[in-house]
Amino acid sequence: MTVLTGDTLPTGRRLFDLLPMVHRLRDADNGDVLRELMDVLGDQLDVLAEETAQLYDDQFIETCAQWVAPYLGDLVGYRVLHGVSPDVASPRAEVANTIGYRRRKGTAAVLEQLAWDVTGWYGARAVEFFERLATTQFMNHIRLHAPATPDLRDHEALHWAGARNGLNGAFDDVAHTADLRRIDAVVPGTRGRHNIPHVGIFLWRIEPVRVSASPLVEHADGRRFRLDALGSDAPVFALPRTEESLTHLAEPYDVPLPLARRWLRDHVGAYYGRGRSLLLERQSGGAAPTEVPRADIRICDLSDVPGGGGAWAHAPAAGLVAIDPVLGRVYLGSALGATERLLGTFHTGMAVPAGAGATSRITTQHPEPVRRATDGENLTPHLTAIAAGGTLEIGDSDRYVQSLSITADTAPAGQSDTVVHVVAAEGARPSLVAAAAFRLGQGPRTTVVLDGLLLSGGPLVLDEVGDAQTRTLVLRNCTLVPGHGRTPDGQPRQPGRASLIVLDPFARVVVERSVLGAIVAVEGTRVEVTDSIVDATARGAVAVCGYPEPAGGGLRVVTTVADMEVGDGTEPAGELDLHECTVIGGAHVTQLDASNSLLLAELPAGDPRKAAVWARRRQVGCVRYSCVPEGSRTGKRYRCRPDVDDPPAVRRATRPFFTSLLFGDPAYAQLSVTTPATVRRGADDESEMGVTHRLFTPQREDNLTLRLDEYLRFGLEAGFFYAT
Repeated sequence: MTVLTGDTLPTGRRLFDLLPMVHRLRDADNGDVLRELMDVLGDQLDVLAEETAQLYDDQFIETCAQWVAPYLGDLVGYRVLHGVSPDVASPRAEVANTIGYRRRKGTAAVLEQLAWDVTGWYGARAVEFFERLATTQFMNHIRLHAPATPDLRDHEALHWAGARNGLNGAFDDVAHTADLRRIDAVVPGTRGRHNIPHVGIFLWRIEPVRVSASPLVEHADGRRFRLDALGSDAPVFALPRTEESLTHLAEPYDVPLPLARRWLRDHVGAYYGRGRSLLLERQSGGAAPTEVPRADIRICDLSDVPGGGGAWAHAPAAGLVAIDPVLGRVYLGSALGATERLLGTFHTGMAVPAGAGATSRITTQHPEPVRRATDGENLTPHLTAIAAGGTLEIGDSDRYVQSLSITADTAPAGQSDTVVHVVAAEGARPSLVAAAAFRLGQGPRTTVVLDGLLLSGGPLVLDEVGDAQTRTLVLRNCTLVPGHGRTPDGQPRQPGRASLIVLDPFARVVVERSVLGAIVAVEGTRVEVTDSIVDATARGAVAVCGYPEPAGGGLRVVTTVADMEVGDGTEPAGELDLHECTVIGGAHVTQLDASNSLLLAELPAGDPRKAAVWARRRQVGCVRYSCVPEGSRTGKRYRCRPDVDDPPAVRRATRPFFTSLLFGDPAYAQLSVTTPATVRRGADDESEMGVTHRLFTPQREDNLTLRLDEYLRFGLEAGFFYAT
């Protein structure tokens, strides 16, 4: 028999065992009523003991309950912020560090750390501008590190000088004359910098996104390649190192800056290699990749030679490898063998976390069975095996050049709907390249989910099948490349073609956190787009429209290249529902609902459409807290910009401005700081309209302004500048 000690027994049993034996014997004869009472008392004592222990834990910020953290912060004067970054959404760490911050109050190091913590962006640097003033020095205390004139032989200092390096002067240590403008001016372009009371905070908003072991795209002759999976020029970003001390001021190694040629050449050891910003590997056949030694790497300017017929400058010697980080080009001194290929691991910039490769991707449960594919293998057998339901997980960032047909079989009667997932593994960004188009063969009551994929070369097509039953397509964290591809200079390869064609009137399409080209969807379909970009590559183009009836009747199917064209946009699409989206190009739909969105469109002269944004049914549908072009025909509007009651000058002043609207640029779809506040704070929660809404940039700026006011030394003024 096992004998239990008192500590392992329930509290009620231990209480009962403390009673005299006579009472326990009498209780056994009377149905154990007293024992049951002791059990109830024991449960309450356990609750009381737990609450007492928690009360003790609540005295310390490290162990307190989540709801107690703001109250402990109030004891030390902590001011609650907008919870838009992880450090301030759960303020435990910031409250815990408050005392440490205040001990260093007024120092550049603590201002820099606070800027990093409260904004949650990817880098910050504090600069005391009075240290960069060109002044007359006291001869008894000469500051040799601060000469009034720059050393013209110091190429590194000259590289960071001014704003020409694209970082807005974040590391500019060259002395400047005094600037009497206020550093905290409301209009960004009028802010002053170099003055005695001025402190600047530089912020990096573009995230470095890792692409692992991706095959380089060959340009010509087996020697010239590009890192970008779409074969265009794209800059390489640095992976920042982690600062280990609060007192350490950020250096170029500590922020995700776009790598410059000379800087990378001088510090190639800090950026090249496994686990760093950039790595090249050779792979022969199915063997494991081997790293290209750092000793063989040369950093060069590989720009096109003027008048050279497409030749690149600075061809390396045999056995060496030249890299241009500004253009993302690689030049081999010796051509690859017949079975060899070159793999690149690098970091690209992403200002808006939407599309394939975004690190904010939310993984979901996938249906069984799960099949896995790697190394560019044929995906068709895997897709055939999961047609009755299941998941195909692509486990790498390889290129899969093949025309695919994704089929979902109709579920048998009495069973749940068939669900087919084709997903990228965590940390992977597979590139699927179609020779013509990606076909969807969906039976009734089926759902196909595409997650984390980069699709180029052709559109994703769901043909009409003739039955009147629903089918669902979900695009999540995907990129359907606008224009089906990019030219070497980054322009759309086929700007007039659609990226998504839905010809089944009973289909429902759900798009989440994705980037798409133009959408063609016939009447009857419903397209729901959230946190995404729909890019027709030009404001005068058509981003969403319908598809005409076949001339001889019958089903609508895509069979030729002409069928992939968007057309003139005179045919209406079905219902379009936009939430926090940026749409570049016009829309002609049956019904339009939009919230917190930017619709950037214009009607070119001679265009047959009645309006750039045109909803046929205007008695239904609502457009709220959105920016729509003038002259648009939509349903009821609520707090939209421009307001129809505003005078023309005011309406023109509400236009949004962007850092870039070219797909593939690191700052793609990022709102410029010169955008009027009616758009930057025009959403229903006073955040930005458009796909950048969920970045909550205005709230981050407010958090930073509040903290700077609290920790800045008396007499100083602070302002913040965006380095990227």
